[in-house]
Amino acid sequence: MLTDPRRAAELFQQSAAIMARLRAPDGCPWDREQSFDTIRKYTLEEAYEVFDAIERRDFAHLAEELGDLMLQVLFYAEMAANEGHFTIAEVLDHLNRKLIRRHPHVFGEEASRAAGNEAVVDALVEGSAAKVLRNWEEIKAAEKASKPAAPGEGNEQISRLDTVQRAMPALAEAAKLGSKAAKSGFDWPHWRDLLPKLTEETAELEAEAAAAEKSVDPALNAAVEAELGDLLFTVVNLGRHLGVDAEMALRGCNLRFRQRFREMELTSEKPLEDLKPEELEALWTKAKKKLNDLQSQSAYNASEPRP
Repeated sequence: MLTDPRRAAELFQQSAAIMARLRAPDGCPWDREQSFDTIRKYTLEEAYEVFDAIERRDFAHLAEELGDLMLQVLFYAEMAANEGHFTIAEVLDHLNRKLIRRHPHVFGEEASRAAGNEAVVDALVEGSAAKVLRNWEEIKAAEKASKPAAPGEGNEQISRLDTVQRAMPALAEAAKLGSKAAKSGFDWPHWRDLLPKLTEETAELEAEAAAAEKSVDPALNAAVEAELGDLLFTVVNLGRHLGVDAEMALRGCNLRFRQRFREMELTSEKPLEDLKPEELEALWTKAKKKLNDLQSQSAYNASEPRP
């Protein structure tokens, strides 16, 4: 299956026209009332719905979810146009120029320079994804260096951690910060070295939580939050050393919790609220064993040679 650029362009033009119509003076009252602040939460929701569809390999719904995510882009662009900031055409122009200048091995060095590339890179990547990534990072760094400082940035020394965007989930940000700092040699030598750090951070959290229990001082609650953050940061970096993405690990844990809790609800003869703690624990253990056994059997069946 190949993309038909002409058909895609026609449909995108129609989508942009529909969005403009919805925001027109005689358009949809709800759409006209929205602002950047009111719809931004939907952007995150739509991104996670795309992520979920990919994770489940639900391609039938993935096409729909990608459309919902694209709606967010159209919405923001139309609101920006209404306020005189930019239009969807400028969004697409920025994207197209970026793709061309960061792919000199595809579009040629001359086209890359014409699109704004100021870095000197070797376009002969010889089929190496690693070389492509290195060129991408060098071109990206040159772009950043050539841009004027944003309001409030001034001319102060820029930290290498400034390249890690704040606009991402906290687990992903923590992993990227740890990885970036590691390039300066500021890191734990081995994953085993993080285990004592986990013990240390857990003890500090326990001490602050115990103190907060005995006081109404809100500052102590802030200290508990800070210590919990330190513990989570350490866990994320343990995952980085082990080659495990913390976000994916937690998503997997969340799914297992859903499945086990649902099994508890299905097998319990009484509402869970009516059970004693030890009965709930017994149900959890039973549900965990049953689902683990089913997963093991499924994996065994999948590995069996077919006649």
